Amino acid sequence: MTRLLLTVPEAAEALAISRSKLYQLLATGAVSSIRIDGSRRIPVTALTDYITHLTRKEVAI
Repeated sequence: MTRLLLTVPEAAEALAISRSKLYQLLATGAVSSIRIDGSRRIPVTALTDYITHLTRKEVAI
């Protein structure tokens, strides 16, 4: 089964960025996340949405 939620380190690795950069993106709302009890998880769809947003932004320039 494909995982739907990633940990912060897993999501950062998937985007090929540092954990601290991902935390910045989470703080600004550029990438959405959820909390399950005390754990922060990033939906895979949030990563694809972020990439789509960046791609559209690049195309518009």
